[in-house]
Amino acid sequence: MLEQILFPTDGSGGASVAFDHVLNLAAHHNATVHIIHVAETTQDNILTLRDDDVDALKQEGNKIIRGAAEQAHQRGVDTATKVLQGEPYREIIDYAEEHELDLVVMPTHGRRGLERFLLGSTSERVVRRADVPVLTIRPDDDVRVAHPYQDILIPTDGSDCANQALALGTDLTEAEGAALHLLSAVDIAALGVDVRTDIQTEMLDESANELLDEAVTFADNAGVEVASKSVQYGPSIHKAILTYIEEHDIDLVVVGTHGRTGFDRYVLGSVTESLVRTSPIPVLTVRTFESKT
Repeated sequence: MLEQILFPTDGSGGASVAFDHVLNLAAHHNATVHIIHVAETTQDNILTLRDDDVDALKQEGNKIIRGAAEQAHQRGVDTATKVLQGEPYREIIDYAEEHELDLVVMPTHGRRGLERFLLGSTSERVVRRADVPVLTIRPDDDVRVAHPYQDILIPTDGSDCANQALALGTDLTEAEGAALHLLSAVDIAALGVDVRTDIQTEMLDESANELLDEAVTFADNAGVEVASKSVQYGPSIHKAILTYIEEHDIDLVVVGTHGRTGFDRYVLGSVTESLVRTSPIPVLTVRTFESKT
């Protein structure tokens, strides 16, 4: 299902961590990896850059992608490479959509300082705005990156975006031969101090389990058996998801970038951003076109 993967790189340590995972994915799915580098020549920067500076940025970019392509070829992975100029997140999104790619893989942060390219702000902008699914990896010591995936978690709130994540996550679970975990996470703190009364708890459980049953039916129709379904209560949504990840040794979490709004919300855009920033495993984000801003 993953035939074309985009990997934007700045040659930083964070990019190197993510690229190892990209190559594992590409080898497993026999995918082509598009390796790009964006020389940041936005209007604000170009005023302070001479032609020689721009040429130097492009030369550095070519050096970075040549090194990455050589590493890929040593693994038997086909590549396409290109150095671009402009605003990094815009160039990444435009390239992915123009070439109809299946997935973008990015670290959540990269090098710092004047030469920086991949920053948290860039990754988050791509996550929020790209129509293509985005896999983010925190390049930090507390992060576990494993492949092939053995256990995949899909939190759901029944929203259109969550259903898109469910569809992609189910397909990926089948392609990876992984176990599928479904979760409905409930934020106790946001629902008031009396939420754990017997009546309200019963109502919350019933609503959450209805969502899970619908997700199980979808997976069953897709020919994927659900290994586990669970309602998780917590002080916040993303903390409830993180708790499940830790307790069940999840390898990948697949989430929508936007969810329901209102009293019965479970998974929201802010929750996804928190997961991208704090998750100890890779996070695959999916959005619907209608949620684009």
